[in-house]
Amino acid sequence: MASVRGVTDHREFDIIVFGATGFVGKLTADYLARHAPDGVAIALAGRSQARLEGVRSEVGGRAGDWPLVIADSTDAAAMQSLAERARVVATTVGPYRQYGLPLVEACANAGTDYVDLTGEVLFIRETIDRFHKAAQASGARIVHSCGFDSIPSDLGVFLLHQAASADEAGDLEETTYAVIALKGRPSGGTIASMKGMIDDVRADPELRRVAEHPYALSPERAAEPDLGPESDVRSPVHDPALGTWLAPFVMAAINTRVVRRSNALLDWAYGRRFRYREVMATGPGITGRAKALALAGGIGALVGAIGFRPSRALLDRFLPAPGEGPSERARARGFFTIDIHTRTSTGRHYVCHVAAPGDPGYAATSVMLGESALCLALDRERLPPRAGILTPATAMGTALADRLRHAGQTYEVEVTSS
Repeated sequence: MASVRGVTDHREFDIIVFGATGFVGKLTADYLARHAPDGVAIALAGRSQARLEGVRSEVGGRAGDWPLVIADSTDAAAMQSLAERARVVATTVGPYRQYGLPLVEACANAGTDYVDLTGEVLFIRETIDRFHKAAQASGARIVHSCGFDSIPSDLGVFLLHQAASADEAGDLEETTYAVIALKGRPSGGTIASMKGMIDDVRADPELRRVAEHPYALSPERAAEPDLGPESDVRSPVHDPALGTWLAPFVMAAINTRVVRRSNALLDWAYGRRFRYREVMATGPGITGRAKALALAGGIGALVGAIGFRPSRALLDRFLPAPGEGPSERARARGFFTIDIHTRTSTGRHYVCHVAAPGDPGYAATSVMLGESALCLALDRERLPPRAGILTPATAMGTALADRLRHAGQTYEVEVTSS
């Protein structure tokens, strides 16, 4: 495992927010303006000087003095210059497979830490294959999926592992991430990424096989345990142990791969019989089954409609476009509540309660991305000595969980039976 040499102090900025003129980019800039400690050097980056000036003026406060960096994601030289000026780059510029590779390459070569909001399995797989070794050599922590995809999943399971290890309760085995309640809507960037992934896998059967593989992001798929079918839940199922009907969760396709990558990067510390799934809990009885059927049907219809060109054009009239999002009032009304249940090899049961106020894809995500950037920039002595293409749990772990708790989000583990 490569050790992190650390970014030297000559960098001009602690954090650059790239894509600051986008909807979530602006929310992240606003969060940092209100919550970054005094003395943290922050810059805003994007393609348009005028739009960046507008964001800086709208955010106000301390952001009024932040420098602006003009850079285009397709310009490799501009990405290299941007990376060399910062200790951490936080980027919201997606779809990432289309626009993000030059920045990842630049950060990996420059020893610059990096965080993004991608939910694109194929993009992450490509950065692993192309840039993991370079990032290890330079000491860069490249941390994908630092929003609602996939911090609640990744940190929640990591904290379950920590609790079970501290109690000497054995390895994690059957583990279920269950969304109990959620209010919000997907961001325009998430929708754009979903469209890109659907187009990619329909055009190339090999890419489809990669994306659908449960260990798509593993550093070594051949070394993963054979635990039988581990495909994502696609239709309603009843779980007697949890006492509820379960429906598919649209983000399982990325989150489960991220969590399994964490286990592998930690030398399978969660256990060699760790089985993980993500679902929506719809409740018991006939009502719970009906809700599960409705959710499964709705998700299937949405994915099918996005994949069919004529219906996609119709949906585009109603779905948010990249750079668009709900009002401040609507964002404030959002929230999510998740319970992650696990059974260990000794038979002990734990649950990690994860919750946050604010629309998951906008308000809560901007907190997660902002705190991830601050964690990498300011908490380096608390971080694991690890570099490369990482996950939130393997790059930041406890330090990030502490930050998110302090920011008002919930990450709490309890023993439910022994």
